[in-house]
Amino acid sequence: MNRALGDEVVVVGGGVVGLTTALVLAERGRRVRVWSRDPVEGTTSAVAGALWWPYHVEPVALARTWALRSLDVYEELAARPEETGVRMVEGVLGEADPDGADSWVADRLPGLRATTAEEYAAGTGTWARLPLIDMPAHLPWLRDRFVAAGGTFEARAVADLAEVDAPVVVNCTGLAARELVPDPSVRPVRGQLVVVENPGIDTFVVSTDADGEMAYFFPQPGRLLLGGTAVEDEWSTEPDPAVAEAIVRRCAALRPEIAGARVLGHRVGLRPARDTVRLEREPLSGGRVLVHNYGHGGGGVTVAWGCAEVAAELAATP
Repeated sequence: MNRALGDEVVVVGGGVVGLTTALVLAERGRRVRVWSRDPVEGTTSAVAGALWWPYHVEPVALARTWALRSLDVYEELAARPEETGVRMVEGVLGEADPDGADSWVADRLPGLRATTAEEYAAGTGTWARLPLIDMPAHLPWLRDRFVAAGGTFEARAVADLAEVDAPVVVNCTGLAARELVPDPSVRPVRGQLVVVENPGIDTFVVSTDADGEMAYFFPQPGRLLLGGTAVEDEWSTEPDPAVAEAIVRRCAALRPEIAGARVLGHRVGLRPARDTVRLEREPLSGGRVLVHNYGHGGGGVTVAWGCAEVAAELAATP
């Protein structure tokens, strides 16, 4: 090991989890480099619809703690939406009960209430005002704030975590952890989006029909994102025209004006799923430390700041 590196930290992975972790470390005074195979615009995070809500993240109790901490940050960032890409947007969480399983967040989001039939005709749901993150704007903002804090972002692929010559390595590689760790419990959950011109919709909807089919739409600047799918163990990143047609059809069943919206593009991302998030410290030879922070599934944006702060603490522990 190159002892001249001193207290340096290398964060491997340049998605939202890696960038947020690197930023927290840098703003706590650490010398941090991010090694990322892809530019931030080419990561899985860039494809995310990015509504704040703990979507399929385990363990549930910890995920809620991480999510609430992240909510604190996103509410602050929403004061500067053009800069940060974060806005507070109202909408419907379909099939969610504000007085039941979702009451854990009621103290932080006092505006939670049951939907009216006019707001959500498909059934019962919760009306909420939540952070909605425009990832093509937010990821570059994270990177630039990280660099402003003294960090360095390097385009560099890693074939083996053992090759990272630093006293502290933080593994935020998402799906790539399957091979790098290796951790065969990490698996892809394929999500496909259709990007359309926004026909005047300013609220979000997340819905699941009687057949278990998911539909959601998120109004982002200059566009409307339509989803969605969650296909486990599917590795293809090519958009499927039949899937896209079904997405538009399900979303148009919720808001008919979507049916005539002009399609601007298609996106596919592979969520890095795991039975539980791996957020722990692993001692290496020579006194080096490896901190794992991966396996966030579809909730990486939601828990990013909470997990980043825990990872920074693990990186600082003697």
